[in-house]
Amino acid sequence: MADYQIITETDIAALRRLVGDGYVSRGESHRELHAHDESFHETHRPDVVVWPHSTADVQAVVRLAAERRWPVTPWGAGSSLEGNPIPVSGGIVLDMQEMNRILDIRETDFQVDVQAGVIYKELNQRLQRQGLFFPPDPGASATVGGMIANNASGIRTVKYGPTKDYVQRLTVVLADGRVIPIGNRARKSSSGYDLCRLFTGSEGTLGIVTEATLRLVGLPEKVMAVRAAFPAVENASQTVFEVMSSGLTPSAMEFLDGAVMGVLNRDRGLDLEEKPTLLMEFHGFSEQGLQAELELVEDICRANGCVVLDRGIGPDERHRLWEMRHLTVESIKRVHPALHLLIMDVAVPLSRYSDMVTFIEEETRGFTAYVFGHAGDGNIHVVVMDDHHAPDRWCRVQDLNRRIVLQALEYEGTCTGEHGIGIGKREFMRREHGPGLDLMRDLKSLLDPQGILNPGKIFPPAAEE
Repeated sequence: MADYQIITETDIAALRRLVGDGYVSRGESHRELHAHDESFHETHRPDVVVWPHSTADVQAVVRLAAERRWPVTPWGAGSSLEGNPIPVSGGIVLDMQEMNRILDIRETDFQVDVQAGVIYKELNQRLQRQGLFFPPDPGASATVGGMIANNASGIRTVKYGPTKDYVQRLTVVLADGRVIPIGNRARKSSSGYDLCRLFTGSEGTLGIVTEATLRLVGLPEKVMAVRAAFPAVENASQTVFEVMSSGLTPSAMEFLDGAVMGVLNRDRGLDLEEKPTLLMEFHGFSEQGLQAELELVEDICRANGCVVLDRGIGPDERHRLWEMRHLTVESIKRVHPALHLLIMDVAVPLSRYSDMVTFIEEETRGFTAYVFGHAGDGNIHVVVMDDHHAPDRWCRVQDLNRRIVLQALEYEGTCTGEHGIGIGKREFMRREHGPGLDLMRDLKSLLDPQGILNPGKIFPPAAEE
């Protein structure tokens, strides 16, 4: 751990001179609010919270932090699930939510320029007027900066890809306070190293993203959805493989096990079959083309024993189903108000998806567990509800998490499909990346030699390797 300096009252006064008196706080409530994310990980309070309004503000704060050797942790919406923005070494939390301006919408280029604190849902509401949208959809009210830091994805990744596929330009503040613009507006480039990809997914450990140019996509002309229920998990997971290998291009393909469907019925007053279920959505330019796709989907579902099939779901029902899917975790929490949750997140090759789901179903017997995920891209989530304050029980939950992650790695998958490494997945980095982890450390040391940017994330302590 680096030897960081204490932030004094004199230092607080200096920060206030940089960004304005009303945008620096040592108040208990502000520090507590920024001590945790949505995960179960131990809370750590920052020494001070700063709300910048511009790249110049971030630059000034980081320059001072570099001079005084203070840790700096960027903060988006605090919706992360692996402790990614928790300030484990104290210091400064840079809350980016005041940097929430849409700077320019370039319709003819299919691009938008934004500050890092823009909420992606609000961005898409604004873009809808131009018939455009930013496809990554993590569900939570995440900021664009947080999505870039985590390389966020979501229900539409199967067709449109994750955040990294939409980042064209970035403005980044480095650990020494330098500001670098990277990327360009061209739709393709073979010019040098892809620095946008380097910073996307780095969780604020290499630099702080303050502005971004994002690639956009036109809103689809026609949308159709399908809900299919199956007698067993194996039938549903085999359907996933066959749909994806058939050449069909669903824009979303979500798996929910029978237990999840039961929770949704109880919490949201629904009457859906409590069986393993696939929710699928297809985008196209004509209803005739979508109907042809849905006929093939129906054939595949019925060949795999589908017991209920709703096809051609209208817009109102489709909206209700996706709202239900986005609020799955909230429904699980409400049904178990006395328990705490651990959300597991792994991804495997599609050829192993059925095996991985079967493994999880077997391993979670005896737990209060729910399995769902973005089936079309091999991403699986497991929510386990238990008592975080009972050490023996919680250790059992964490052991389950390790077994599931190690099995995903055995299948040549990844320890995290979309939630990032943060604190929770550090222990698996050597197992997944081998010597590649050493190169990552070298890059971190090169760009942040003092280790002040979001310390304690991504890299396991040497004693744990």
